[in-house]
This record gives sequence, structure tokens and C-alpha cells, in this order.
Amino acid sequence: MTHIHQLTRAEACALLARNHVGRVAYSLHDRVDIEPVHYVFKDGSLYVRTSRGSKLSELRHHPYVAFEVDEVASLFEWRSAVVHGPVEFLDADVDEARYAEAVAHLRDLIPEALSKGDPVPFRNVLLRIHANEIEAHESS
Repeated sequence: MTHIHQLTRAEACALLARNHVGRVAYSLHDRVDIEPVHYVFKDGSLYVRTSRGSKLSELRHHPYVAFEVDEVASLFEWRSAVVHGPVEFLDADVDEARYAEAVAHLRDLIPEALSKGDPVPFRNVLLRIHANEIEAHESS
């Protein structure tokens, strides 16, 4: 029989920290959209790179998102964490220190991020999602 139980906050944070691909969900023109993103989880926040597009203007007006990451071993053995929180746009011209901190975190994942050798240079918008709420479950 499959059992689903809630993970502790520490277990949920560990799940977020050891993964680097998740999905961010946001409201866009009276509907919810979801987009896969690379991320780094540090100090209670998710650091995300994305490219310019209509989602960014919508996020500026409605900056609250949901984020999910999963680990799946089998159909009945998985872990999932969901984060809810506001999005902060990071801009070097506004707060150079905060922007540099985000770049450093993202370079833990992709050392060439936002440099000449960047494999995805078009993803030049940095976001920080504050993990106000974290809930995680596992099935076993």
C-alpha cells in the first residue's frame, strides 16, 4: 500500500537544494501558465534565470508565484516540493550587491552564467523567488 506523508521543512529544503530544474506557475491574462526553469536554492530563496517575454511584464504586476520540483524514483515512490512566494526582479543598476549574489549562486550551477561563455546568454533576466511557504510530500 502506498503512503503519502508530509516532509519536514528541513527535508523540503534539502529536496529543493539538490535539484536544479523545476516549474514556476504564474497568472497570465486570466489563466495560469507554467514554465520549466533552471534554479538554485540558497538561503531560503530560489534564484532563477529567464528570458524576456510577456511573462515578465505580468510578473511585475502580479509577482506572486508557485514553484514545484519533483524527484521520481517510480510510479509509487516520489517526492515533491511546492513553494509559494513573491518574485523579486534583480537588476545590477538597482542593487549591484544583490545582483552579484544571485550571479554567484547561479554560477554554482553553470560556472559560465552571464559571462562570455554562457551557454544560454538570452536568459539574462534574474529573479529571486522568496520561499515564504514550502510544503513537501513523499510517497513510499
